[in-house]
Amino acid sequence: MKDEYSDRITSTFTVFPSPKVSDVVVEPYNSVMGLNSLILNADHSMCFDNEALHYIATRRTKTKTVGYEGLNALVAMVTAGITSSLRYYGQLNADLRKLAVNMIPFPRLHFLISGTAPLFADGSMARFMVNHQVSTSVQCLAN
Repeated sequence: MKDEYSDRITSTFTVFPSPKVSDVVVEPYNSVMGLNSLILNADHSMCFDNEALHYIATRRTKTKTVGYEGLNALVAMVTAGITSSLRYYGQLNADLRKLAVNMIPFPRLHFLISGTAPLFADGSMARFMVNHQVSTSVQCLAN
């Protein structure tokens, strides 16, 4: 793909496994084997820790178990925030190339970790005054 589209930026959103969340034996092997492809082929990678996602989701919903729907909603919220400059007008980081130039000091150090605030429990977003564009983005990516 890099050969045919060398002028395009390749961005990945990667979730790294945790032994506390899943007991699938091959998850760590898959992530280690896939890291080489991420290093060589991706221009920047947004990384998520599965254990941290699970911890945040259980604290956010105040339950002991959270399914994939809750974890996906959390990742969708962060992804909507990261990519909002691509959908809406802004001066800083208006495209993926500018984001890469501003955030990545060396080509092999392209693994980024994101943070977002505030975190809302499902359905509680209506209680707060949120920009209409941001709430629309979160709802579109969550579905």
